[in-house]
Amino acid sequence: MNTTPSVLPQVNGVVLAHADEALTTESIRQRACAELLRQAALQAGLLAADDPLPLGGAMTEAASTAIEALLDRELHVPEPSEEALRRHHAAQRGRYAVGERVLLRHVLFAVTPGVDVNALRQRAEACLLDVRCASPHGDDRFSAAALVTSNCPSGAEGGALGWLTTDDCAPELAREIFGKLEVGVLPHLVHSRFGLHVVEVLAREPGLDPAFEAVRSAVAQGLRQQAYATALRQYLRLLAGAATLAGVDLEAAESPLVQ
Repeated sequence: MNTTPSVLPQVNGVVLAHADEALTTESIRQRACAELLRQAALQAGLLAADDPLPLGGAMTEAASTAIEALLDRELHVPEPSEEALRRHHAAQRGRYAVGERVLLRHVLFAVTPGVDVNALRQRAEACLLDVRCASPHGDDRFSAAALVTSNCPSGAEGGALGWLTTDDCAPELAREIFGKLEVGVLPHLVHSRFGLHVVEVLAREPGLDPAFEAVRSAVAQGLRQQAYATALRQYLRLLAGAATLAGVDLEAAESPLVQ
């Protein structure tokens, strides 16, 4: 189910969404995670007991500050070792290339409020299968699919996005495209904040590969972020395990919070 369920979603009796709100399943999960953290901040004495309940998912400034203090206290993120930094850099050298460009086109299946995400994913998977089955020297199914199906203005141009750098893309999209070798239709859907993408890389221009010392701080920051995300997921699982949940499935979430 991908919109607000018949049982109003709740965390320890606090209602997350009302029946007239058209929320996706992921939006409900985000609210549930945020409410778990707000309640943990209350229990820790970091937030006043009379802090107003979130309206429409919007917390008070005091609640946001209390949650930051809670996470600073509860999450223990180790500093990556020099060995871990060098190992990660060696395995992900392409990610730190400077000036890499890709010639890209896509078909976007946008996730909007109230959309049936399962049905949308099925349509996106069917499109991916169809364009991957196309003969490389036959009709251009990709352009036709983009023209008819894509929720992006680029659909009018057959999905063409032109030459892009990492700065031109949403981070979650860039992670799936840059620092790779593949040219052609990617074998899986790419998920971003905009929805589901069928992506074809038409050409690549590799960037310069800086030495480890030049990108050490960027490598360290990336590993810290990974460690923080892991610690946050584990902490939220602990909170969820001790809570009474209704109408929300946190186990199915790919990530507890969206940036």
